[in-house]
Amino acid sequence: MNAISFAAMKQAWADIEAHAARLANVALLDLFADPNRVRTLTYDAPHLTADFSKQRIDPAALAAFEKLAGAADFDGWRAKMFAGDVVNTTEGRAAMHWRLRDPNAPADVKAVPAEMAAFGDRVRPEIDAIVHLGIGGSDLGPRLIMDALKPLKRHGLDVRFAANVDGADVADAIEGLDPKRTLLIVVSKTFTTQETLANAAFVRAWGPAHLAAATAAPEKAIAWGVPAENVFAFWDWVGGRYSLWSSVSLVCAIALKERAFERLLNGAAAMDAHFQRAAFHKNLPAISAAVQMWNREALGHGSYAAIPYAERLRLLPAWLQQLEMESNGKRVSRDGAPLERSACAVTWGAAGTNAQHSFFQLLHQGVEEIPVEFVVNAGPQEGPASHRAKVYANALAQARALMVGKSEAQALADMQAKGVAGAAALAPHRAFPGDRASTMMAIDALTPEALGALLAFYEHRTFAQAVLAGVNPFDQWGVELGKEMANALLPALEGAPAPADVDASTAHWLERLK
Repeated sequence: MNAISFAAMKQAWADIEAHAARLANVALLDLFADPNRVRTLTYDAPHLTADFSKQRIDPAALAAFEKLAGAADFDGWRAKMFAGDVVNTTEGRAAMHWRLRDPNAPADVKAVPAEMAAFGDRVRPEIDAIVHLGIGGSDLGPRLIMDALKPLKRHGLDVRFAANVDGADVADAIEGLDPKRTLLIVVSKTFTTQETLANAAFVRAWGPAHLAAATAAPEKAIAWGVPAENVFAFWDWVGGRYSLWSSVSLVCAIALKERAFERLLNGAAAMDAHFQRAAFHKNLPAISAAVQMWNREALGHGSYAAIPYAERLRLLPAWLQQLEMESNGKRVSRDGAPLERSACAVTWGAAGTNAQHSFFQLLHQGVEEIPVEFVVNAGPQEGPASHRAKVYANALAQARALMVGKSEAQALADMQAKGVAGAAALAPHRAFPGDRASTMMAIDALTPEALGALLAFYEHRTFAQAVLAGVNPFDQWGVELGKEMANALLPALEGAPAPADVDASTAHWLERLK
C-alpha cells in the first residue's frame, strides 16, 4: 500500500490544470476529429455503459488523473475499504456497506435477508398496507427501489412512505388505510431520530396491527414497543446513506416479488467486483469520478444535472443529492486541513422528458455551462411500445443539442427561410451557444440486478471522488449543528421562554410562530 504523496498530488494537479488550459477553448465537436474517440471514451461495467465522449476531456487528461489517483493512494484506500479497515477516520469505523451484498459475507450478515424474507412470508397474509417511516438514508433508498421496481410490487399491497416531520406527510401516509391490516416499519439507525420517532408515535397511536423496526440499536426499538422478533438489525459500519442494502429496505423485501431484493444485492455485488478489481484506467466508477472532478475543479463548473430518462428512476436525483453532497460536502481533509479544492459539486436534476419543459432552458441558454449526466434504460420498457423510441430520441437530441447548439446566423437563416417577421431582432433569442458537456449512460434493463449495479456504481464513484479530494466520505457532522439548535429552540415553540442567547431575528420568529 503506497503512502499519500502530497508533492506528487501537487504535480498531478499542475498537469491536470495544464490539460484544462489546453482544452478549455477547444470545441467539443472538434474533439471528434479522432475517429476512435467514442470507442476510447466509452466504458463498460456490469449492467452499465457510460460514454464520456461529449465531455471536454481526452485520454491525456484522464492519464493525469490516474497519476493523481496514484499520488492519493487510491489503490490503498480502496483496499482498506474492502478489507474492513477503518476508513471513516473521524468516527473510527470501517465502511462495509459492500459486505451486505457480498456473496462471501459472514453468516450473521447473510442471515438478515433470510430473516426479512421469512418475516414477509409470515406477515403478508395479515396486511393490506405497509407504512415505512424513516428520513434521509432511511427513506430515500427504499423509496427509490420501490419506485424503480414497481412492476414487481405484489398486487394488492399498498406501500406508503413518510419522512418529513411536517404532520401532513404522516397524515397522508395513513389516510384511507385500515390500521388492523397495516404494518408499521420504523427505520432509524440510532432509534433517536427526532422526525422519525415523532411520526412513529403518531402512527403507533393510530393502532397498526403490526410493528417492525430496522435499526443498529435494537434494544431501543424493543424498549419503544417493537416485538423483539420484528426488529431487524444492521451494523454501525453501515452509513445511513449507504444502508439501502440492509434491513433498512425491509419494506422492499416484503413488498417486491420474484426475489427482487436478493437480485438487487447480486447486481450491486457485480459492480463491487468491478470496482475492487479493475485498474483505475479501466474502472468505470473511478473514471466517472475523474470526469466529475475535472468539470468541477479544472473547468470550474460548480454543479451538474442528473437526468434519468426513465420515469421509474425519477427519484434517482434526490437519492444522489444525499449520497454525494452529504458524503463529500466537506471543507477539510481527513487530517483536518482546509481543502484547496472542493470535494463535491452541487447535485440536482429531475426525470426527462419532464425536465426538458422545466429547467433545460437554463442548461441550453443560461450564462453558465452546467454539465449533464443522462441515464437511459436500454432494455424493455412499460407502456406503449412506440414511446420507447421517443424517450431515446429526446435523450439523444438533448445531449446533441447541448453540444452542437445553433449559431445566431443559423437561427436567422432558419427564420428567414420560414418568412418569420422581425427575424433579425429574434435571432439572438433563438441562438444556442452549444459546446456544453454531457455524459450518456445506459443500464441494460430496469431489472433489480441493473438497479443494484447502478446504485453501487454511484456509491463507488462517490468514494473515488473522496479519495482524489482527500476527504472522509463516511461521516456527516454537517447535519448535527442544526439538529442541536432545533432541540434547543423547540421548548420556546411549545410555550417556554425563548433562550436568552438567541439573536433578535430568531427571537422574533419564535414569538411569531409559537
